Amino acid sequence: MTTTLRVAVRQFGPFESGIVKQFDDFAASTGVDARIEIAPMDLNPLHDALISRRELAGGAWDLAFLSTDWLAQAHALGLVENLLPFQAREPIADFPDAWSPSLLGLQSFDGGFWGMPYHDGPECLIYRTDLFDDAGLEPPATWDAFVSTARRLHAPHKGVNGTALALFPDGHNGFYDFCMHVWSRNGELFTRDGAPTLPGPAACEALDFIRALARDEAALAPNAQAIDSVRSGLMFAAGEVAMMVNWFGFAAYAQTAPESRLAGLGRVGVAPVPRGAHGTSVSLNVFWMLSMASGSRHKDLVWRFMRHCASAPMDRLATLEGTIGTRISTWHDAEVNARIPFFHRLEALHSVARELPRHARLADISHVIDAMLARAIESDTPSDALLSQAQAQIEEIVR
Repeated sequence: MTTTLRVAVRQFGPFESGIVKQFDDFAASTGVDARIEIAPMDLNPLHDALISRRELAGGAWDLAFLSTDWLAQAHALGLVENLLPFQAREPIADFPDAWSPSLLGLQSFDGGFWGMPYHDGPECLIYRTDLFDDAGLEPPATWDAFVSTARRLHAPHKGVNGTALALFPDGHNGFYDFCMHVWSRNGELFTRDGAPTLPGPAACEALDFIRALARDEAALAPNAQAIDSVRSGLMFAAGEVAMMVNWFGFAAYAQTAPESRLAGLGRVGVAPVPRGAHGTSVSLNVFWMLSMASGSRHKDLVWRFMRHCASAPMDRLATLEGTIGTRISTWHDAEVNARIPFFHRLEALHSVARELPRHARLADISHVIDAMLARAIESDTPSDALLSQAQAQIEEIVR
């Protein structure tokens, strides 16, 4: 009888096609009598199904794409399987040396290892090299220069916006961008043990900046609160945005996807995230993993497929499909860099990437930040008051 592995997938074309092609290769190379069934879901529906409704423990899924942000919560609820016993019995031969330590730490805690890295790519500045060259511009190094550059390149009559903000309240890019804005101004939002420390000059400056940019019709694509990270990435690939801060993967997508208007034309560049006037450039290390569902009835088969996905050829296959491979060998692969000339820069971006605190309520915390950003954009309430309100809400959550 043919075994069906059900996989919950973050909705994104390269994820969907990549995991299917990896399984096809797995089945062909092993002769296993199995098939894959994927269910693509957007961020909030994916979190709701897997974690809020605890479907990972109920047998509905065998394997799932999980963000590292969600892992502490999934582990606390007993939803994911510890991979170390499987690794001990049937090891991935070159684990962990074939991966950067920055891609193995977030899922290593409480005596277990709870997910294999699948899709990498820290945040960075992504820009249209052709527009910058024509205007004689360099990638902006500071946030002030970012705004002036966006205004310089903003040309809606030509179908090009100076920049785009992804402020759709999905607990994703709005939260992440706010963290990077604070960090790049030498501020902190959390203590080492995850306690919130929102109010402060750096956070006020960051919130003021985002509020002003979100209202700047001379620089920004409209309806920022209806745009998420995927939508802004697609807008860039369609040639509708001159530059943006977004995940590295969207630069690779714009460079390679057949539907991208920029594909193969050498018009895509990446650079460090801008910094505050007296701060430093900071990126963010959040990535997608494959995690084994605790309720799976086919765990040995799931592990064999996970081992296959983690191999060098399969990491490379997924990368050429449009994901961002996680193995060091893929980052320096000649064919990959021929197609995506900036791919090797992943190592440098990782060198300035920071991580969010591991907290079981991080998803709830992120939605508090989303709501604060919405209030900032929609009202004139002073930023210090908004930050104090958010601080009180987060303190209640973590209590």
